[in-house]
Amino acid sequence: MENKSKLSRRNFVGTAAAGAAALTVVPGFNYAANAGTTKVRLGYIGTGIQSHGLLTSINKCPETVVLACCDVVTTKVEKFRKEAQALNDKKWVGENHQVTSYGLYRELLERKDIDAVVIATPDHWHAQIAVDAAKAGKDIYCEKPMALTVAEGRAMVNATRKYKRVFQTGNMQRSWRNFRHACELVQNGYIGEIKEINVSVGPPVKALDLPGFPTPETVDWDMWLGPSLYREYSPVLSPPVENPNFPMWRSYREFGGGMITDWGAHMFDIAQWAMGMDESGPVEFTPPAKHAVIGLQMKYKNGVVLNHKNWIDSGAVQFIGTKGKIEVSRSFLRSDPAEVVATEIKATDKHLYKSDDHYQDWIEAIKKRSRPISDVETGHRTASLCNIANIAYELQRPLKWDPKKEQFIGDAAANMMLTRAYRGQWNFLDF
Repeated sequence: MENKSKLSRRNFVGTAAAGAAALTVVPGFNYAANAGTTKVRLGYIGTGIQSHGLLTSINKCPETVVLACCDVVTTKVEKFRKEAQALNDKKWVGENHQVTSYGLYRELLERKDIDAVVIATPDHWHAQIAVDAAKAGKDIYCEKPMALTVAEGRAMVNATRKYKRVFQTGNMQRSWRNFRHACELVQNGYIGEIKEINVSVGPPVKALDLPGFPTPETVDWDMWLGPSLYREYSPVLSPPVENPNFPMWRSYREFGGGMITDWGAHMFDIAQWAMGMDESGPVEFTPPAKHAVIGLQMKYKNGVVLNHKNWIDSGAVQFIGTKGKIEVSRSFLRSDPAEVVATEIKATDKHLYKSDDHYQDWIEAIKKRSRPISDVETGHRTASLCNIANIAYELQRPLKWDPKKEQFIGDAAANMMLTRAYRGQWNFLDF
């Protein structure tokens, strides 16, 4: 991840922007010599636990080949490089596709033979890397939650549009049949007029309260922090490669948004989809009693109330209408009356974007130069809802939100929380 590249930051911006402008008028992929198939050449930025699952899934797309990977932890990037190389060798027999590892992500972005990048870093890096990738002419797959702040999300949208990139957010539940079916049933009125939506996910973000430890030699801690304010190293934030569990940086506001953004980016995303709010969001946020970490109420302009509510133990969404209810999670799709979920959507009903594979959908969008199922604007609106929820919990007062202007109404202090302070010379808005 970068600040030490052979190119200065200012020189990189100029060079990358020129390259990006050139790449916007041609496809971001080349035809392979192998049976005339189309190869999409990938670089992975961030090679922790999540990246290995992405590598396995995206490798199943027949067009993909990995050329590079990057991480600030040498042991993690080497483990990933070996795995990616083995997949390349098995998939592209007789061809020599070497996977090169980097410690500085902008060196990876300088490569002209990489068409697209997969961003699987902690959330505090998403905006800077995505904006730089767009400037460098790369298409983007970025893990959810898409952005750490509302301002960062909007910058990611603007950069994607300016440089004409294809951007898929990792809200992959949109590519699952049960979630799509639930949303189509809701949109077509099969449970009547929607009055209330209950989303069960974990608590909001909290302040960092971890003691500092000596930094391992394998970790470039300055680059791990990147644009975030300085904090001492903790193995809770960046555990050793041998640790099989997900790191817990996601719990702390300096680097993540708590379970509100982590699982909320999945479940609130489904609520937004069902409501037809992919380019909007709630207009009122009313937090519960002081110090509570559950019970936030959000209201849309049409009067529908969206609750952060533990109506069930696991992540799930409950739609309550005037004629019944629908409940959906990764393990069930059910309704009351029970026969509703067995209903087939009619040809004359409204149909949502159909994707059966989130990763192949991204690849097809790259080839067609179209927008995928979880486009950058969609990812931004879902992340915004989650980030604003955190603000409401922190301020402990009702907030009025203008989804069009993306500003709080009559609350200057809350508006200051739509962005964050940046360390050193990092500035994602520089494009």
